[in-house]
Amino acid sequence: MYDSVYLYSNFNYNKILNGEELLIKEDSYFLLSYYERILKQSVDRCFLQFQRTYAYWLNWTEKTTLYQAFNQEIRRSALVLKLLTYEKTGAVLAAVTTSLPETIGEIRNWDYRFCWIRDASMVLRVLFELGHVDSAQRFMEFIVDTVPNKGDKMQIMYGINGESILTEYTLDYLSGYKNSKPERIGNAAYIQKQNDIFGILTEIIYQQFLYFKNTLEHSEELWTIVTHIVYVVSQNWTKPDKGIWEHRAEDRHFTFSKLLCWVAVDRALKIAELIQKSYMIEDWKNLKTEIEHDIFQNGWNEKMQAFTQSYGSDALDASILLMENYGFIEADHPYYISTVKAIEKELCRDGLMYRYKNRDDFGLPNSSFTICSFWLINSLYKIGEKKKAKAYFDQILSYSNHLGLFSEDIDFESKRLLGNFPQAYSHLALIQSAILLSEGISDQEELKNL
Repeated sequence: MYDSVYLYSNFNYNKILNGEELLIKEDSYFLLSYYERILKQSVDRCFLQFQRTYAYWLNWTEKTTLYQAFNQEIRRSALVLKLLTYEKTGAVLAAVTTSLPETIGEIRNWDYRFCWIRDASMVLRVLFELGHVDSAQRFMEFIVDTVPNKGDKMQIMYGINGESILTEYTLDYLSGYKNSKPERIGNAAYIQKQNDIFGILTEIIYQQFLYFKNTLEHSEELWTIVTHIVYVVSQNWTKPDKGIWEHRAEDRHFTFSKLLCWVAVDRALKIAELIQKSYMIEDWKNLKTEIEHDIFQNGWNEKMQAFTQSYGSDALDASILLMENYGFIEADHPYYISTVKAIEKELCRDGLMYRYKNRDDFGLPNSSFTICSFWLINSLYKIGEKKKAKAYFDQILSYSNHLGLFSEDIDFESKRLLGNFPQAYSHLALIQSAILLSEGISDQEELKNL
C-alpha cells in the first residue's frame, strides 16, 4: 500500500489498462499521484495544479544567476540538479535510473538512485554558486542527520532517506537494456573506502561557514563533523583506497584521493580561521604540508611528465585535471600545464574523454565519461587554450538529447547517450564549464554573437 502510485483520468480506465487507442474529443487529463486524492479530480482541478507547478518552476529559475552567455544551458542543467534533489531530506541523487549500461552488451550496469556524498557536495557547490542557497542548506541538514557521530565510520553514499545498508543484488530474470545484463538493485560501493569524499564534503561545509558564518544553523554539528574528518584523514591518508572511480579490485594509492585529503585539511584550516579556533591550526598546517609534499614526490611521474592515476603508475586519469580547481596547484605551474597536455593526448578522442584507458575490474573502458570532457574543457581554458576549449564545449553540447539532457557516458562512434540518465555529475560539470567560458566573454563579443 505504501508504495502505491495512483492514476486519475477522465479516459476509460479499462481502455488505459488494455493499451487501447484513446480518442481525444475534449480536454482530458492523466494524473499520477504518490498519495490518494481526497477530492474528486477533474480537468479544471488538474489544470490548476499544472498552472501552480508552472509558476513554481518559473519562480525557481528566475532566481538563477545570469551570465554573459549559455544561460539557457545553465538553467536547463540547474533544473536537472534541482529535480534530482529529494525535497523531504535534502539528499541529491546521482541519477534516477538503474542499470542503463555504460557500454552496450557489457556488464558495467549500476544502480545510481542513491546519494553519494561526493556527487551531492559537488552539485550543491554549483547550485550555491547559481544563487540557490536553499538547496545547499537542505543538503547540510541531510549531512547533519546522516553523517555519523564522532568515532563512527562515514560512508561514501546513503539512501535518499539516509539509509546506510544498500545491499547490491541482481534481477536475473530481466534481460537488461539491449541485452546488457545484469540488472542491479542496490550498490555494493557503499562499503568501499574512498578517501576523496572527505575533501569534497569539507569544501561544501566551508562554503556554508564562509557565507553564513553569523547565521549558520547547525554550526556546532558541522564543526564537529569537520574536526572528525581531519582526524580520520590524519589516520587514513597514507593508506590505499578504491578511488573516485570505485575500482572493485585491490586498493591503490590514488593521486586524486591524496589530493582530496589535502583539500579536507586545507578547507578545515580555513573554517578554523573563520571561527577563530586557533588551537587546531598549527597541527593541521603540518598535516597539510606533509600531504602536499607526498603528492609532489609520489604523484608526479617524470617519465610521463604528468601527475598520474596512482603512485608508481604510468596510467593517466582525468580526475587529476581537478588539481587546479581545488587550489592545490596554479594553472600556470609547469607541472599542471604538462599534465593537462599529457591527459589530452592520451585520453581525448575527437573531443570526448576517457576517464582512464588502463584495464580495470571489467576490462578496458569503451565509452566516454561525460563529466571528464567538461573537466578537460575547463583545464584547457585555464592554461590559455581558450579557442580549443570553446570548440570542445560547442561540440559536446551538440551531443545532448532534444531536451538538452546528458547521461553518464557518450559512445565515441555513434555519439549516443549511455549510462544512467539524467546524470547529476554531467550537468554540474556542464554548468561549471558554461560559467567559466561565459566569464571570458566581454559585452562587445556577446553583442557580435547575437
